[in-house]
Amino acid sequence: MNVIDIENKGRRALGRGLSALIPDDLVAEPTENAQSGVMEVALDRITPNPEQPRKQFKTEALEELSASIQEHGILSPLVVHPDGNGDFYLIAGERRLRAAGLAGLKKVPVIVREKLSGADQLELALVENLQREDLNPVESALGYARLTEKYNYTQEQVAKKVGKDRATVANMIRLLKLPEAVLHEIALGNLSAGHGKALLGLNDKKACTELVKLILAKSLSVRATERLVKAKVLARKNRQNTKSEDKSLNYASDVLTRVLSTQVKIQPRAKGGGKITIDYFNTEDLDRLIRQLRGH
Repeated sequence: MNVIDIENKGRRALGRGLSALIPDDLVAEPTENAQSGVMEVALDRITPNPEQPRKQFKTEALEELSASIQEHGILSPLVVHPDGNGDFYLIAGERRLRAAGLAGLKKVPVIVREKLSGADQLELALVENLQREDLNPVESALGYARLTEKYNYTQEQVAKKVGKDRATVANMIRLLKLPEAVLHEIALGNLSAGHGKALLGLNDKKACTELVKLILAKSLSVRATERLVKAKVLARKNRQNTKSEDKSLNYASDVLTRVLSTQVKIQPRAKGGGKITIDYFNTEDLDRLIRQLRGH
């Protein structure tokens, strides 16, 4: 799924829950002591994390970070994992890696983590980004889904790893059922995850895409969207019930037409009941119908 990802505007320091999820050496401050596990690695030897849930980085923010790196250097090492060919996969710190390149650095400080599975890489990347609020709802949903689908995590396990409750994780994954165009708007920040959750109630991709146009045009709130969705679902059920009733009435009309050998129309009333109209051609035909209806 190709979705344009826009970096969230908010920024916070790492939450206290991060230290409980990532070992101390993963977030350790850099040091000149080689025995600390920190070393310098050339930028061209580091490949971005293949499990990185975040796909796009805001240019302006990268330029600001690059200017800071030029002034103060990289204050926290990147975390990498050996790729088996003498180089490294990046686990955490892709913004710093990109900004370091913009700043003209040739090497960056890193901590090398051995024996990390693909699930470990994705888990750590998710935790880092989520704790920093760097992921939009679609990126989070894709990361959660990947942990469950590729690495067989339960939703409970995912929730525990990223510090969310299970219902939140389940609702985020459900967002991926929305049409691509709707996910695109959520990734851009034009729609919230709440809008997306409400739109799931339609269970109709075409109707969902059309409704999004109205939501964006009128800047509708999540509550207003929920009311619209409920109204559309109710209207659709009423149409389906009417169609079902129409089929039944058409069948009954056909049966009476065949039995009486004349045109029979059934007209229902809105409040229940209705009337039956039986055509006859002349007096003799009317007598025939009366005898037939009386069983003679």
